[in-house]
Amino acid sequence: NPDSFGRRLIFHAKQFLAQKIKNIEKESILKEFTSKTDEIIIGNVHQIQKDRIFVTHENTEMILYRDQQIPTDRYRRGEIIRAIISEISSSAKGPEIRLSRTNDNFLERLFEIEVPEIEDGIIEIKSIARAPGDRSKIVVFSSDRRIDAVGACVGMRGSRVQAVVNELQGEKIDIVLWSEDIATFIVNALGPAEVEKVVIEED
Repeated sequence: NPDSFGRRLIFHAKQFLAQKIKNIEKESILKEFTSKTDEIIIGNVHQIQKDRIFVTHENTEMILYRDQQIPTDRYRRGEIIRAIISEISSSAKGPEIRLSRTNDNFLERLFEIEVPEIEDGIIEIKSIARAPGDRSKIVVFSSDRRIDAVGACVGMRGSRVQAVVNELQGEKIDIVLWSEDIATFIVNALGPAEVEKVVIEED
């Protein structure tokens, strides 16, 4: 039947076009968010499961898995959440954009937001050691001797570091001054513990 054949042809053509459009959308999402890896996004919690949370950002669904959540994090549907885009992969269902709040880079990005001197390159973050939800140490340095790198990160009356602490649900943050002298740096890094003696074996 010619009419039946024509209808089948139109049906398959529509399916083909729909799949083509879907593939283009997948590629577009992958391209857009791959360039945003390690950036902080602000989204809304729209579904909560035992091992993951689904977050909507700019009409795109993202996933925050349990092991990437701070242990003290508690969420409700519709709540605003900040996290970093940590990983993007492609699957049969479409792109999977994974978020993290435990990643060291999340802490770094938060300080960049709160401390303009970091974003401007006046202060450099040398290293981060983190036990998410418990304690972090962030090592900072400025080649400009007029700049108090630690003081700038702490902020007036602790306002800058406190903003980061609040975002991380009370995680304690020690800001450590970098030094090229190994012994000096060790003393700084172990603070607030008092170091009686540092012995460096030069070999």
